Amino acid sequence: MSFSHDTKNELARLLPDKQCCRRAELSALVRFGGLSDGEPGCRTSFSVSTENAATARKAYRLSKLFFTVPVKVTAVNKKQFKKNKLYLVKGEAGSDGLKFMQELGICDDQGKRLEKIPSWLLRNRCCKRSYLRGAFLARGSVNKPEGEYHLEIICPSAGMARELRKLMDKMGLESKISERKSSIVLYIKESEQIVDFLRVAGASSALLDFENVRIVKSVRNQVNRLVNCETANLEKTVEASLRQTETIKRLIDKVGLQGIPAPLRNVAILRLNHPDCSLKELGGMMEPPLSKSGLAYRMRRLEALAKKILGGTN
Repeated sequence: MSFSHDTKNELARLLPDKQCCRRAELSALVRFGGLSDGEPGCRTSFSVSTENAATARKAYRLSKLFFTVPVKVTAVNKKQFKKNKLYLVKGEAGSDGLKFMQELGICDDQGKRLEKIPSWLLRNRCCKRSYLRGAFLARGSVNKPEGEYHLEIICPSAGMARELRKLMDKMGLESKISERKSSIVLYIKESEQIVDFLRVAGASSALLDFENVRIVKSVRNQVNRLVNCETANLEKTVEASLRQTETIKRLIDKVGLQGIPAPLRNVAILRLNHPDCSLKELGGMMEPPLSKSGLAYRMRRLEALAKKILGGTN
């Protein structure tokens, strides 16, 4: 099972205690899972389509708990991928259909579909959390934390995408909107924001799993950065040592060891005898010991002397 599937299964098991929260979550399920942009007015029936069986069961249960309308669930094989099923929760509201849609905050008194989420539907913070949970269950997905961080909700229209984004803003969640082929997608890329969304929606187990993987990835990345930094420093040390050793050998061939001033002679001998040591290590071998910066200064003087004596052959 995918991380997204497991997250939906966890959220689908949460049943709000308050009637207002049930109404908000069912409204989001119907709005995001059953309606599309361009449909005129409100219908006398409602439907929620989903690939997740647990989401279908929740939509069915909420419908039966909240309204006394005939509801049935059917499963059909998808045409493109026969092994995947599409679950359809359909309620035949009949003459009560308009009232049903009005109580969900989807239609107004004249049967016209609302382009905004009514404020009375999301009056309390718990209702806002339930609405976000319902929208995610209907058309949401989240990548496994081992890969690229990405959470998205496919919206039925550009207007609803903006409405959902406003709702997320009120809950302290940063999201963006983009068009993908014929779909309007609201998405979150930041890992901390995804964690906050899972917390707000109530996916505690998924949040812990996500955080555990995120911590492991963070530690692994930090270790890799340190290793890369150490490797780069080691390469620089080796390159500098080879250059200095070669320069000293050529200088000795030209003027002899006694031709090098005494303060620099000891540095030259140490470098020849310890080509694999860093400047800090060489400084510790001096009598008296020298700091890394002190030894680096003498090494620069030695290289400058070699350049002056050897000229263009250095």
